[in-house]
Amino acid sequence: MILVLLIAYYLCLPKELFKNPKATVITSRSNELLGALIAQDGQWRFPKNDSVPEKFKICILQFEDEYFYNHPGFNPVSIFKALKSNLSSGEVKRGGSTLTQQVIRLSRQGQSRTYFEKFKELILATRLEFRLSKDDILNLYASYAPFGGNVVGIEAASWRYFNRNASHLSWAESATLAVLPNAPSLIYPGRNQKLLLDKRNRLLKKLYDNETIDKLTYELSIAEGLPQKPYPLPQIAPHLLQKIAKTNRGERVKTSIKIDLQEQANAIVKQHHDLLKQNEIHNLSVLVLDVKTREVLTYIGNSPTDKTHQNSVDIIDKPRSTGSILKPFLYAAMLDAGDLLPNTLVADVPTQFGSYQPENYNKTYDGAVHANDALSRSLNVPMVRMLQEFGLDRFYHYLKALQLKDLKYNANHYGLSLILGGAESNLWDLCKSYAAMASTLNHFNSNSSRYFTNEFSQPIYNSNQTANFGKLTSEKTVFDAASIYLTFESMKQVNRPESDESWEYYDSSQEIAWKTGTSFGFRDAWAIGTTQDYVVGVWVGNADGEGRPGLVGVQTAAPIMFEIFDLLPKGDWFAKPYDEMIEVSICKKSGYRASSICDATEMNYIQASGKKTGPCPFHKLVHLDASERYQVNSSCEAVSSITNTPWFILPPLQAYYYKTQNPYYKPLPPFRIDCTESSGISMEFIYPNQQSTIYLPKGFDGKTNELILKVAHSKPELELYWYIDEQYIGNTKDIHDMAVLPSPGEHYITVIDELGNELKHRITISE
Repeated sequence: MILVLLIAYYLCLPKELFKNPKATVITSRSNELLGALIAQDGQWRFPKNDSVPEKFKICILQFEDEYFYNHPGFNPVSIFKALKSNLSSGEVKRGGSTLTQQVIRLSRQGQSRTYFEKFKELILATRLEFRLSKDDILNLYASYAPFGGNVVGIEAASWRYFNRNASHLSWAESATLAVLPNAPSLIYPGRNQKLLLDKRNRLLKKLYDNETIDKLTYELSIAEGLPQKPYPLPQIAPHLLQKIAKTNRGERVKTSIKIDLQEQANAIVKQHHDLLKQNEIHNLSVLVLDVKTREVLTYIGNSPTDKTHQNSVDIIDKPRSTGSILKPFLYAAMLDAGDLLPNTLVADVPTQFGSYQPENYNKTYDGAVHANDALSRSLNVPMVRMLQEFGLDRFYHYLKALQLKDLKYNANHYGLSLILGGAESNLWDLCKSYAAMASTLNHFNSNSSRYFTNEFSQPIYNSNQTANFGKLTSEKTVFDAASIYLTFESMKQVNRPESDESWEYYDSSQEIAWKTGTSFGFRDAWAIGTTQDYVVGVWVGNADGEGRPGLVGVQTAAPIMFEIFDLLPKGDWFAKPYDEMIEVSICKKSGYRASSICDATEMNYIQASGKKTGPCPFHKLVHLDASERYQVNSSCEAVSSITNTPWFILPPLQAYYYKTQNPYYKPLPPFRIDCTESSGISMEFIYPNQQSTIYLPKGFDGKTNELILKVAHSKPELELYWYIDEQYIGNTKDIHDMAVLPSPGEHYITVIDELGNELKHRITISE
């Protein structure tokens, strides 16, 4: 029987005393409360903390159980006094329970307060004393004691009644909370103030009498007021709280968030939201990552807007149209594949691919522009032409390697518009990719020119986790270090917003590789930037997808990004990855590798894969007479008198636009009149494009406006003859513009120069 009783005694206490649902609590990396989500039973019951604050510990022991550290779970003297008092009065007036017994009673919710129940609590209390240390038992009591209303536990009570952490409470505040569990329904803060004040002050007097506190502390403590009503709990990172609650409901999670940065970023977001909402732009989100640790430092899922404008939606992981934010990935991919050099000239002329006709944001063209300028200026037409040349499937392969989860369809589904916002992505994945590129470059320079296999890993927001970059290898993960460095060098040149446009003249400024994006219809505005140490990403728009005039990345998202960068420590610019680069001679005008006839060259470092690129195709050797005013050949000039001169020559259509932006561009001299021209002739339509549909507007007088046909010719001095549907309509010389008024329907436009070269386009005139 003794053995059976011992076994019963051993098994009488459940392994888990408290199974109540708990609130979800998140804290910063320095353990400040960021926010809490109420428990599923509607109680503010925080998960058990590791320890009890010292002031509260002293107060609760003095008020409830002075001999807590000396008894075996019950106090015979207290029980005897309680029994005597209750018997003499004929009713239960005094409990005599120790804190250990109260822990048992709290765990056995709903049990009646009878002598038999008290006896069971006494047995279970002694068993609990064998299982746990005194400090652990005290911690259980502090975590599950009722503090009035739906507030349970010292941590929740401290925040609800005093709006601060329990470890920061004063003696008066600690004493107030110590007396609350004794009768939480009777002396709920805000009611019964006199009774609550008397109980608190008696406890403070006891602390003064036993010299726990001095006279000054006592006098200041009793002068403190009482809490009047509960405070709302902090909501410093509410959307991160919701994200964590999906996987860690009812847990306390210490995050990687820097609370000072989070709060400052919150203030910036509120300030900009107050301005943006005047233009009916209601939502924005911000993400800040530490490049080296891949930790989330700031997480703002949405602006402080209202429910009507979906303030509860966390936009950081929601798919949105990318606008131009993918352009750096295309530039880096072409560098990585060796299809491009940083300064290579690319065409910027009116372009049409079937029914798709991209346009630059400012509706103008440069004719030809250096690739890095096309990226830094975010020119649409050159980037689309670069994508078409590089190959849609090849670029799509790079994007999938970046693990952009919202690319759910194949490459043909997106087409060439992929580079201009035809696809969707989210701020989380984009910031992760920019951080991974920066980290790749950092690791390459600090690990003897090697890469990590898992460089494009997910960011982390749990401080107990660390980023797993994988193993070191000599093989690149996605982009090689040189391509990333050259891409960042180009992104560094992006024109900053007006408030930051003279940044390079200030010592306090830092170099940032950044890019903006604006989706079609002004629905999404992006700005993402990176330094060696940090990535800051910003999205601005409306959660419901409504577009607004002025919702442009550089105007709305970029200022927020730069203000947040100003809060971060300044660092050095990326080190050049020399081991992945080679030094070659570059043609200054074209950006290609210099040929033997380039007239101006310079030595530049390029990515190693760029050595397979061809020589400059725009420099050609032309034959001039002694005056160098005319081209000649052996049919009209002695070979000994011919001057061979390198000449920078662009195709006619590119040259037409290029010379408007570059006044020093020199077209080829004409052939001398006595020479037989043997060089190739080329001409191209400036307007309209092949197979385009044209709507002819009407003027104020009600008459239909004429269509202006334009052609660029390599020899503008030649005469051109114009035909519509094989009917001659006129001729031009020097300036090849022709005004026509064709009837609605399909027409063929034919242009023939005086040497017999022919150009033909099909167009449709729509009513």
